[in-house]
Amino acid sequence: MPTLGPRRIAAFTALWKAVTQTRRPGAPGLADRVRALPRLVAAAASGRFPEARGRLLLIVLGLAYLVSPVDLVPELFLGLIGLGDDAVVALWIGGAFLSETDRFLSWERTARAGSSRPTVIDQPPPD
Repeated sequence: MPTLGPRRIAAFTALWKAVTQTRRPGAPGLADRVRALPRLVAAAASGRFPEARGRLLLIVLGLAYLVSPVDLVPELFLGLIGLGDDAVVALWIGGAFLSETDRFLSWERTARAGSSRPTVIDQPPPD
């Protein structure tokens, strides 16, 4: 049986935090987050939301790790212990997806609200 080491505890903690934050009133649902994913990728690729690039790359690498046939060997020999690393990666991917889509949807709301605000000029016009 796999031990509950610091990496696994951190993964569970991050996922729990992300899940509990999504349950607050007014938080986007899972369907909203999935629909926002193509916009998030497009905004990150175009440079409008560059903060997400690194996290999206890590999510893609994590997904590649999970579906990689190279990773099947430890499960064949180590059983449940071999599945432990996959569980940690899957938990991290879930938490990263929740937190990144939350950041993006918040950024998107702020950007949309900012574009409809009138421009305020702090200085008087020149004489």
